Amino acid sequence: MDEDEFDEFYAASAQRITSQVYAMVGDRDVAQDCVQEAFARVWARRRRFGDVQYREAWVRTTAYRLAVDRWRRGARARREPDRALEGSGVVAPPDESYVAVVTALRELPETYRRAIVLHHLADLPVRDVALELGVPEGTVKTWLRRGRAALAALLAEPSAFESGVVHDG
Repeated sequence: MDEDEFDEFYAASAQRITSQVYAMVGDRDVAQDCVQEAFARVWARRRRFGDVQYREAWVRTTAYRLAVDRWRRGARARREPDRALEGSGVVAPPDESYVAVVTALRELPETYRRAIVLHHLADLPVRDVALELGVPEGTVKTWLRRGRAALAALLAEPSAFESGVVHDG
């Protein structure tokens, strides 16, 4: 992958991947930081990255793992904005309905949340979601069915957040 190919890949996918990671982790700043770090890793390995078949999946998975690592290390949920990124085309704040969905997604078990984001926001078929998550297709279908039901309940009833409707595993 040369510099022009990297620029095209970044321009075509950075905002979409950031939105997907945001939906998975529920924190816009963390999603932006982790996606930028994942792209920095691509840049550092750009000559070898040209052979990667599922480029967006690689960046999304790397960014998600970076976010999980942050959480595990006990990093603060909100960080001071990186001054170097100001005015450099950082993703604009999402609209209110998207924030409502992300807020509801936060209430879902991680497995349901990732399956829903990959299938419905990243538009991956069940087969590709299963490959990315390393589980059988039937498991993904179950997570999607249960996750959609829980998400529908959360979005239909604001009180479902307080009642713990989706914390059944």
